[in-house]
Amino acid sequence: MTPDELRAACLALNGAVEEYPFPRNPDVAVYKVGGKIFALSALPVTPLSVSLKCEPELALRLRAEHPCIVGGYHLNKRHWNTVTLDGSLPDRMVEEMIEDSYDLIVAALPRHRRLLLDWPGEHADGEDPR
Repeated sequence: MTPDELRAACLALNGAVEEYPFPRNPDVAVYKVGGKIFALSALPVTPLSVSLKCEPELALRLRAEHPCIVGGYHLNKRHWNTVTLDGSLPDRMVEEMIEDSYDLIVAALPRHRRLLLDWPGEHADGEDPR
């Protein structure tokens, strides 16, 4: 996955925005939804990596199964993984981890914000709000 592909995968999610909030680290892109971070990446750094939120048990399992996934760099390692995008994981798996991180953040937003995002998880009971 290239930096452009990573950026596109993050920004493809409904309501996602990209910010560069760290003056001391101007190359660190932060991807947010509802004002909350779901992904961080220093896009021009090689090898490319991305930090993503993850369910704690799944985070541990992914780290055990994939050497390119470690506890979140400078983040709460219980809830965040840093994934080195060295080609050892299929792009689709990385995209799914990005979507999972986004979903964890959106699920914690107030209901009215989830509704504004038209988040599928809000309608997981099969009820169509229209």
